[in-house]
Amino acid sequence: MGRRERRGSQTRERLFRSAMNLFRERGFHNTTVEDITNAADVGKGTFFNYFPSKEHILGVLGEVQGAKYDQAATLARAQQTRDALHWLYHALPSETGSSPKMVRSLFTVFLTSEAVRDFLTLGLATGRGKLQEMFQQGQNRGEIPGHTKAEDLALRFQQSLFGSMFLWTLQKPAPPLDAWLDEGFDFFWSGVTAAANRSKP
Repeated sequence: MGRRERRGSQTRERLFRSAMNLFRERGFHNTTVEDITNAADVGKGTFFNYFPSKEHILGVLGEVQGAKYDQAATLARAQQTRDALHWLYHALPSETGSSPKMVRSLFTVFLTSEAVRDFLTLGLATGRGKLQEMFQQGQNRGEIPGHTKAEDLALRFQQSLFGSMFLWTLQKPAPPLDAWLDEGFDFFWSGVTAAANRSKP
């Protein structure tokens, strides 16, 4: 990567990180493009060299999340499937920090913006593919009962995580996120490993 490309990549990253910090503090809808450029210390016009709109910043979030699925798949090849999935269950929400406001506003954007919904849907599908590989690998190694299709387990993982995050935002006060996610994952995993018992007469 040349100097110009490297500088461009650094500016894009700075805009993304500044935006995410503001989303945590104010929520997505209460943050303007000008707020983001001021925080990143770049001109407003520079923003549009990298993103067509504020919503498109979330495309970078999708890239970050995709890298976490890849990292979890690598971990799953080297250690227990459960450990890799537990890591991923915590890693995916980590960009939101401990901000229920940010999570609520992102859910709203996902539901109301077609552009955001499109790349979210694509990202989730790609992530499910990685999850399916991990669950299949766990079944092949005898760590997970084989009575449920790996692709179904992948979908249930995402359902569990999204449901956990949504319900977390409704608690007053919001409990510590790590402990909340531990409980959600343990409940999910108990269902995965109980599949064999349910199938017995």
